[in-house]
Amino acid sequence: MAWIFLAIAVVFEIAFALGTNATQGFTKLWPSVLTLLAAAGGIFTLSLALRTLDVSVGYTIWTGLGSIGTVLFGALIYKERITPPKLLSFASIIAGAITLKLASGL
Repeated sequence: MAWIFLAIAVVFEIAFALGTNATQGFTKLWPSVLTLLAAAGGIFTLSLALRTLDVSVGYTIWTGLGSIGTVLFGALIYKERITPPKLLSFASIIAGAITLKLASGL
């Protein structure tokens, strides 16, 4: 169940990051409300996941996958470029998350 909560937290994290851009400095009401709800939802579901998972694993995966999702959806929604250095960074994040999971024995 912890991994399900973590997956939900990742979705909230991506929504929070993308929403922050849409708020235009928290000057737009509804994007701001949705962004704040996504932030709260992400922290809440992460806390549920961390009841079982080690914080070093859960938090790293949450931020790592959130970062990757933000870049990918940023490219789709905001037309941001995905460059070779970004691709290398994605691979590093994924490799690190896999290594953490394997090292923790989960």
